[in-house]
Amino acid sequence: MHPSLSGPALPWPLCVPVLTDGEITLRAHTRDDLEPMLQMAQDEEMQRWTAIPVPHTIEQSEEFALSVVPRAWDQGTARGWAIEAPDAHGRPRYAGNIDVRGNGVADVGFALHPWARGRGVMVRAVQLAVDWTFAEGVAEVVHWRAHVGNEASLRVAHRAGFTLHGTTPGLLWERGRAVDAWTASIRFGDAPLPRTRWLDSVLENDRLRLRPFSEADLPRVVEACSDPVTRHWLHHLPHPYTAGDARDFLHREVWSSATGTKASWVVADRATDALLAHVAIMDLGGLDPLHGEVGYWTHPDARRRGVMTEAVGLVRDWAFAPLHENSGLGLQRLSLYAAVENEASNRVAQANGFTRFGTQREAEPLGDGTYADLEGYELLA
Repeated sequence: MHPSLSGPALPWPLCVPVLTDGEITLRAHTRDDLEPMLQMAQDEEMQRWTAIPVPHTIEQSEEFALSVVPRAWDQGTARGWAIEAPDAHGRPRYAGNIDVRGNGVADVGFALHPWARGRGVMVRAVQLAVDWTFAEGVAEVVHWRAHVGNEASLRVAHRAGFTLHGTTPGLLWERGRAVDAWTASIRFGDAPLPRTRWLDSVLENDRLRLRPFSEADLPRVVEACSDPVTRHWLHHLPHPYTAGDARDFLHREVWSSATGTKASWVVADRATDALLAHVAIMDLGGLDPLHGEVGYWTHPDARRRGVMTEAVGLVRDWAFAPLHENSGLGLQRLSLYAAVENEASNRVAQANGFTRFGTQREAEPLGDGTYADLEGYELLA
């Protein structure tokens, strides 16, 4: 058995290896970390996405850093570090926590102080901790899990080279309730590079900006998906359509973008950033990697203004653009389907140069319980 699996030979903090890539450093916690740890624990995002006790006290931070973490090192059950990174002035500063729990099969957990977010600090910290875990023979595989919707944590796992698996219902038990979790893992020998391209491009013309979804869009999503016309053509929408349904939709779009199976955009007014519509390229994880299907819906107050025609034009050009420097998808073929009676949707396809190739009879269930014939369109690069 590797010595690290039977517990460290030296007591904490002497047993904690200092890991660094020359800028980011993982080290043992000290009393100087307690105040910034308390600040991090009181951050809204930290409380939203983790099981940290709320309200949080300095005594709880001290218990975690100077009792819980040392005990785990001494027992060989988990390895926890303080993360240190340079601030805006280049001075080393406490930036967060990371730990790897378990032996053989391990889990990684991490949290970052608000000042250090958005700078790639946690990706590098995860890579340092995972590399050490594999090099020391502590584990063969390291798992990551986070609340569904925790996009920041998902981006860390994605960039650090974890393979994204999916959603496991009720995997986490936090504050007396079961929480659904996104999951991923990395194995010994896996390259620390993204496994998929995260599809989150921004496309623009004079009046529209196509961008990723944000929580600020949720009220407009609810309005659009509660509209009778939308509901008629999209039979699968929940009824009534709630803010929770809109949030679930947003989370699915984020995951699909991260796994490279769907490119999804808010079509926003360039002046106000208000959501006008939604457009996507679907089926990118299908049998043909050079094919995608275009789908869309429009907010009621944006109809009959040419918004969707322009948006699909932007998406079409991006889809056929070469992969060079992530400027496009390099697709060979796009398809698009519209109910025969949905004149507006058919006009969008025709205005963007799609050619009708056939009709599928009674292929689309509608909101009133009937079935519509579907017009099939295609466009080749």
